[in-house]
Amino acid sequence: MADGDADTPLDSIIVGGGPAGLTAAIYLARYRRRFLVIDAGAPRAAWIPLSHNHAGFPDGVTGMDLLARMRAQAKRYGAGVERGCVASLRKSGEVFVARTEGGDEVVARTAVMATGVIDVEPVLPNLYQAVQRGLIRHCPICDGFEVIGQRIGVIGHGADAVGEALWMRTYTDDVTLLTLGESRGLSDEDRRRLAGHGIRAMEEPVVEVHADAGRIAALTTTAGERLAFDTLYSALGAVPRTDPAKPVGARTGGSGRFEVDAHCRTDVEGLFAIGDVVEGLNQISVAMGHAAIAATTIHRMLLKDEGRL
Repeated sequence: MADGDADTPLDSIIVGGGPAGLTAAIYLARYRRRFLVIDAGAPRAAWIPLSHNHAGFPDGVTGMDLLARMRAQAKRYGAGVERGCVASLRKSGEVFVARTEGGDEVVARTAVMATGVIDVEPVLPNLYQAVQRGLIRHCPICDGFEVIGQRIGVIGHGADAVGEALWMRTYTDDVTLLTLGESRGLSDEDRRRLAGHGIRAMEEPVVEVHADAGRIAALTTTAGERLAFDTLYSALGAVPRTDPAKPVGARTGGSGRFEVDAHCRTDVEGLFAIGDVVEGLNQISVAMGHAAIAATTIHRMLLKDEGRL
């Protein structure tokens, strides 16, 4: 691991190398700060087949391409990005200690959680390939425009899934909500709301997935009904990656994500959180905004501590 021990702590540790963590790295590097990005190598953004709503890319950009560009930009300014998985982050006096699964420890004056979330995926075959082909999507805010007029299936249950199905009516009249037989299904009020907007609710389990030319083309229910779709959306929610910071004890909200102030500070002095792991809208642009705010706040805070401001 890079420099950063109890005698000469780094200025910051950034846990996570997705869009949020890499943007923070670009800013801190240009502020001439000593820091390290510890990246587990599995950012959610890597699953994006092609994003059309990220500003500056009128023809769209893949998640892998965007991440590669951001890593190259960060490294151009001397940012340290190392592969590793942070098992725990604790506070020891005035510093933070990140311990990796390999047993290495890095010490820094501040820490930034940019760990994102893990999508809860439907149990379907060849999931990654389907996501890459745009056949199973996760973000109607990101790419609803691309499915205008298509036959859309929304997989999920409860209020979030109902809300996503209703949201999709912005783009198409053909929306079906699939609960996959989940026992925590829909309330009578949910069914009324869906029906009132012309959305079908299919609450039976799916027993077969049909592929055509290498793509998911249809689903068959236990009653034998075959449902054809152009695109499926997963609305099963996401699990925030907050576990490494549990020893620090930062406050989280009802969804399990970190609660932060306007400067992306948690309630633990010196600990920041940015991106999808924070309560709010899951968008790359939001994550990058969080990162700019957090990195600038860190730099200003350290300047004051150093008597330079």
